[in-house]
Amino acid sequence: MAPRIADGEDTELQLKSNVSNNKLGDIESGEDAKKSVPENLPILHKVLIPARTPLVHGLKDAVKEIFFPDDPFQEFKNQPRKRKYLLGLLYVFPILDWGWNYSIGDLKGDVIAGLTIASLAVPQDIGYAKLANLSPVHGLYSSFVPPLIYAALGSSRHIAIGPVAVVSTLLGTQLRRELNPITQPELYLRLALTATFFAGLVEFTIGFLRLGFVIDFLSHATIVGFMAGAGITIALQQLKGFLGITHFTTDTDFISVMRSVWRNTDEWNWQTALIGSFFLVFLFITKYIGKRYKRLFWVSALGPLASVILATAFVKVTRIDRHGVKIVQHIHKGVNPSSIHELFFHGTYLGKGARIGVVAGLVALTEAIAIGRTFAALKDYHVDGNKEMIAIGLGNMAGSCTSCYVATGSFSRSAVNYNAGCNTPLTNIVMSIVVLITLIALTPLFYYTPNAVLSSIIISAVLGLVDFKAAFLIWKVDKIDFIACLGAFLGVFFVSVEIGLLIAVGISLTKILLHVTRPHTALLGKIPETNIYRNLLQYPDAGRIPGILIVRVDSSIYFCNSNYVRERTLRWVNEEGEKISASNGISIQYAILEMSPVMTIDTTAIDSLKELSNALQKRHIQLVLANPGASVMEKFQLSSFIDYLGEEWFFLTVGEAVQVCSTLMKDSISNLQERRQL
Repeated sequence: MAPRIADGEDTELQLKSNVSNNKLGDIESGEDAKKSVPENLPILHKVLIPARTPLVHGLKDAVKEIFFPDDPFQEFKNQPRKRKYLLGLLYVFPILDWGWNYSIGDLKGDVIAGLTIASLAVPQDIGYAKLANLSPVHGLYSSFVPPLIYAALGSSRHIAIGPVAVVSTLLGTQLRRELNPITQPELYLRLALTATFFAGLVEFTIGFLRLGFVIDFLSHATIVGFMAGAGITIALQQLKGFLGITHFTTDTDFISVMRSVWRNTDEWNWQTALIGSFFLVFLFITKYIGKRYKRLFWVSALGPLASVILATAFVKVTRIDRHGVKIVQHIHKGVNPSSIHELFFHGTYLGKGARIGVVAGLVALTEAIAIGRTFAALKDYHVDGNKEMIAIGLGNMAGSCTSCYVATGSFSRSAVNYNAGCNTPLTNIVMSIVVLITLIALTPLFYYTPNAVLSSIIISAVLGLVDFKAAFLIWKVDKIDFIACLGAFLGVFFVSVEIGLLIAVGISLTKILLHVTRPHTALLGKIPETNIYRNLLQYPDAGRIPGILIVRVDSSIYFCNSNYVRERTLRWVNEEGEKISASNGISIQYAILEMSPVMTIDTTAIDSLKELSNALQKRHIQLVLANPGASVMEKFQLSSFIDYLGEEWFFLTVGEAVQVCSTLMKDSISNLQERRQL
C-alpha cells in the first residue's frame, strides 16, 4: 500500500539539527510544505485489509460471542448421534454427571455438610420468613423443594439454596405496599406466591436465553454497597423483635426505623431484650471461634440451632412468655401443600406480582451467581451462570406451586457448606431431607421459641454482609467505584432496598456510559534508545517528536464518543501548539492517531475522522493513522475512507509513521533552505 522507509534511526536528531535556526511557521510556508510521500522510499510494511466477511457469517460470529462465549456445543462436534444425546442429558442434568462417578468418600463429606447446613437453615428459615411477613412454615417449605431441584440442575458444588435475608426483606417491603399481611393474610400470601413464580420465570428466561451478562451490569463495588446497606437495614429492623415492640413502622429506612424505636419506648420489654442480648453475644462468640479455629467451623454453624434450643427450653420452663416475651407459637406440620391454585394469573394482582417478582428475582440471581463464582474460584472449577439461572428459576417456579417463596443461594450456609467439606450438590438433598423431617415431626417443638432469639440469629447473620475491608480497598483503588458503592449503600440505608438497587444499577450504567462516551486518550512519546512509544504521563522520560503529535485512543470509536475523540484531538493540537509557540519550536505538521486499542468503528466515527482531517488540514497538519485493526480497516475500505485520506497515510506502527513523517519534514526543510540560499 504505502511506501515505508527501512532505516533512519537518527531522523529526529537530524531534523532538530536542520531546524535549529528556523522560526515557527517557516515549515508551513511555500509549496515545499505540501505533504506527500516520495515514491523512491523502500517499502517496509503494509497495512493489510482483511478478506471480506460474508454478512451472515459475521452476524453468526457476533451472536455466538454474545450468547455463547463459553462455546457450550464444542464437545458435541464430531460425535455420533447417541453420544450427542448422552452429552445433552449430562448438560441439562448435571446430577447425571457427578452422580455417575459418586463414591462413598464423597457421601461421607456431603452428609456431614448437609446435616451441618440443615442445623443452620432451620432457625434461619423461621426468622427469614418473618422478614417477608410470612408464616415461619413457608421459610421451611422454601428449604425443601427448591434445593432438590437445584441439586439436579445446578452446576455449583457449594451453593446451599434457601431463603436469604436481603431477598426476604425486599419481597416483604414490596408486598406490604400492596397488601396488609395482618388484615389480608390470604391475599398477601397469594401475591407472595405469584411474585415467587415470576421471580423464577425471569430467572429461568434469562438463563435459557443465555442473557446472563445482564447480571454483570451490577459492578462489585455496587454489590458491596448494596449488601452493606441491606445488612444494616435488616439488622435495625430486628429491633422490633429484639426489644419486643408491637407497633413498628413498615418502612425500612434508617430514620423511620429509629423514629419508631424511640417513639415506642413504652413497649420495650426488658426480659425480651435480655434474651436477645444474651444470645446475640453467644452467636458472636461462636462465630469468632469458627473463624479463629478453622477446624471448629461447626461451632459457628450449630450456634443458631443451639440458641433456638436453649431459648425455647428456657421459655418453656420459666413461662416467661406470660410476662410479655413474644414467641413463635404454632407452626403447621406436614409437607408442602400445593399452591398452584393460589397464584394470580389474571386481574390487577397479576401485574403487581410480576413487577415484584422481577425485582426480587434479579436480586436473588445476583447474590447466587456471586456466591457460586466465589467458591468455584476457591476450588478451581467452572460454574455455568446460565445453568445456575435455569436451576434457581425452575426451583422458584416449582416452589411457588408448593407454598414456597423466593429462594436463592445463601452466603452464610454456602460458607458453612464449603468449610464442612462438601463435595457435590448432594448436600442440598441432605438438607432438604432434614427440613422434611422437621416439617413432619419437629415443628411443634418451636412453639415456645422467642422472637428475640430469631432476631439475634438474623442480626448475627446479616452483619456479615458489611464488608469494611472491601469498601476500603475500593476507596483506595478507584474513587469512582467508591462513589458507586457509597451511593448504593446510602440509597438502601436512607430510602429502601429497592431504591438502593435502582441507584446501584443507575450508577453502574452511568459509569459504563462515562467510559464509553469519554474514552481515555493519551499523548505518546518515544522511550529513549528504543522504537517504543508510550504515554508521556506514565513515562516522563519519553521524548516528544519535533513537528509530530502522537495521540492514542484507548477505546473503540462509536457514534456516542466520536465527537469527543475529534474535539479532544484538536484540543491536544491547540495545547501543544501553544507550548511550541512559547518555546519557539517546530510547529506541528503531522497528527498521528495510534489506533491499536480501537477494536471497531462505526459510520458516525468515520465521518468524525473526516471532519478531524479537514480541521487539521486547515491548520496545515496531516492526519496519519497507525495500526488500525482488521475490522476498522474493513470499514474504512467499505466507506472509501482510505481513498479519502490517502492510503499512504496508513502505517503499521507508530514508529514507521514517525520515521516517514520525520523524513518528509527533513526533506521539506532541506528544500526550503536550498531555495533560500538561491
